[in-house]
Amino acid sequence: MAEAKKQDMADGFEEDGAEFDIGAGPDSSDEVEQLRAERDDLRDRFLRALADAENARKRSDRDRKEAEQYGGSRLARDMLPVFDNLKRAVEAMDETARAQNAALFEGIELTMRELVKVFTKHGMTVIDPAVGDRFDPQQHQAMFEAPVPGTKAGEIIQVAAQGFMLHDRLLRPAQVGVSSNTQG
Repeated sequence: MAEAKKQDMADGFEEDGAEFDIGAGPDSSDEVEQLRAERDDLRDRFLRALADAENARKRSDRDRKEAEQYGGSRLARDMLPVFDNLKRAVEAMDETARAQNAALFEGIELTMRELVKVFTKHGMTVIDPAVGDRFDPQQHQAMFEAPVPGTKAGEIIQVAAQGFMLHDRLLRPAQVGVSSNTQG
């Protein structure tokens, strides 16, 4: 029995206990190289798939955040004429009309304030240029130009409608009249 045990050891090990390659032959190194190449290819494909998955996750996070911030922009844009009409109603009433219709005037003002509060809650800010401010094409839309004495070219001479930003995006530019006076 000891002899059989020695023979089994000789088949898989050398006498000093070091393992030797039984299947060593001319094609085994080619197989090893082929397996290494396949392993490297699979590792490369795995890393690329992992990078693609990470990019997709980042893209979906960015899209989700953008949808949260700007998803209601169409509704917000559609609400701007309501704000404009309430503002016109408040501006159209003189002191006599305000005194005679105090409750109506107060209701319009409260509705307008509530609308502005809702706008602010959802990230909308008013662009409210003043007469004499410099025209900014990033926030203003020139509705007309006119040479007004005592003004410089590019100054706002009239504000037709306020503009609005939704977070960092322009929702509607402020509509203004601009001086074209070159003698300023």
